[in-house]
Amino acid sequence: MSEESERLAKALIEFREAEDISARELARRTQLSQGTIRLHESDRGRPPVPIAARRFEEVLGWAPGSIPTDSGETTDLELPPDSAAGTG
Repeated sequence: MSEESERLAKALIEFREAEDISARELARRTQLSQGTIRLHESDRGRPPVPIAARRFEEVLGWAPGSIPTDSGETTDLELPPDSAAGTG
């Protein structure tokens, strides 16, 4: 268990306990799946993908960028710079 993933797991669990909410309710609030919540609470996975990290930061009240993400997966839907060339 990495220090960062352990910190996130502990924070998610403590947040749910403080708010007296279920994993299902946390999933609803973050618009993530219950499986994603369980995965990061138990620290069985890699760092969260960027969108999950941002949603966790929002619900926990943490600064943007404070949760390291899985840099191998991107959620940006930007087109390559040349993709619009020659259209229209």
